[in-house]
Amino acid sequence: MMKQLHKQSSSSSMPTHQNYSPKSVKHTTHKPISRSINYIFREQRAIFILIGIIIGSVFFIYQPSLSSSVSSSTTIDNVISRKEIPSMRSFSFSQQRRPAGRVPVGIGRKRLRVVVTGGSGFVGSHLVDKLMERGDEVIVIDNFFTGRKENVVHHLDNPRFELIRHDVVEPILLEVDQIYHLACPASPVHYKYNPVKTIKTNVMGTLNMLGLAKRIGARFLLTSTSEVYGDPLEHPQKETYWGHVNPIGVRSCYDEGKRVAETLAMDYHRGDGVEVRIARIFNTYGPRMCLDDGRVVSNFVSQAIRKQPMTVYGDGKQTRSFQYVSDLVDGLMALMEGEHVGPFNLGNPGEFTMLELSQVVKETIDSSATIEFKENTADDPQKRKPDISKAKELLNWEPKVPLREGLPKMASDFRNRILNEDEGKGNK
Repeated sequence: MMKQLHKQSSSSSMPTHQNYSPKSVKHTTHKPISRSINYIFREQRAIFILIGIIIGSVFFIYQPSLSSSVSSSTTIDNVISRKEIPSMRSFSFSQQRRPAGRVPVGIGRKRLRVVVTGGSGFVGSHLVDKLMERGDEVIVIDNFFTGRKENVVHHLDNPRFELIRHDVVEPILLEVDQIYHLACPASPVHYKYNPVKTIKTNVMGTLNMLGLAKRIGARFLLTSTSEVYGDPLEHPQKETYWGHVNPIGVRSCYDEGKRVAETLAMDYHRGDGVEVRIARIFNTYGPRMCLDDGRVVSNFVSQAIRKQPMTVYGDGKQTRSFQYVSDLVDGLMALMEGEHVGPFNLGNPGEFTMLELSQVVKETIDSSATIEFKENTADDPQKRKPDISKAKELLNWEPKVPLREGLPKMASDFRNRILNEDEGKGNK
């Protein structure tokens, strides 16, 4: 007890100022630095900082080379776009590019989506063949009134090809770059069979396809006809000739229908800015024509192969010009890829009377073939010959296949089909 009192007394006797001595301040200037260093090295923060510095250094070192590569690619794109002719409009919500037919070596051509109305018909199927050969994606629309699936069956397994059974009198929604509008019966036998349907196809079908072209920004090509000239008073016929047509005759559904189609195309072009092309097609022949479509070449060839008399209407002195189908296809594609609206005459200026044509058929198919004369049909034009100087100058196009070279190719196709037809009848 006494010891405890002694300790308390001794402690109380100590000076009071020692209990309140201030803290040493000699290290206050170094503690913030040490704390920062400790913070950096704690939990491996220094490693992350070092990695960030390295990444930033690499970016700034290589930034000039990246910028030069981007600018060089932009330059290449600009060069390509300058070389491209604005000949077709690609459907896209974000951009509209216009690829051209001729592309520099080493630069891939843009694949187009193309719709061909009436694409399973005579001319349409040959056009489809050419477009598929070019590498495009092709959609064929046909109601098979005159077209045949056999004409395009060899494309059915190709993923770039699509066949739609549809009548263009009814609207259709597609996304394409180009529209080749061929849908319409073209031979007298077929377009006279249902004249109201023929003119509806020419008017409503063309309206629907032009409306589609307007909505999606596609280029539109109308296949018109030399029939817009009627029974011409001008010979040969130039595109500036307005024609001599009977508006109430038996052929008017086709003649006037095509004239209205041309009017619609030009009105959409002038009023709505639709890119249109107009081709006036003269008599065309070749494989895949209908065997009995009433046109003179197919009539003569099928009759000669079947050993029947060739039918000549009237005195046989009326004239026609005949182009091979491959020449026509080349002309249509040149027109579509070009920068001129038209109209353009697409035909062979070589002129033959019906009697001269029958003689060529005899020489190339059957020398024993005979001729049978019949009364001429109503409104049959007496002369038909195209002036193709405009197509030569602006499209750099002219027909290459002469009649005596193209006729045997057509006859070979007809002979095979007539033989198969006869065999089918024999098996029934």
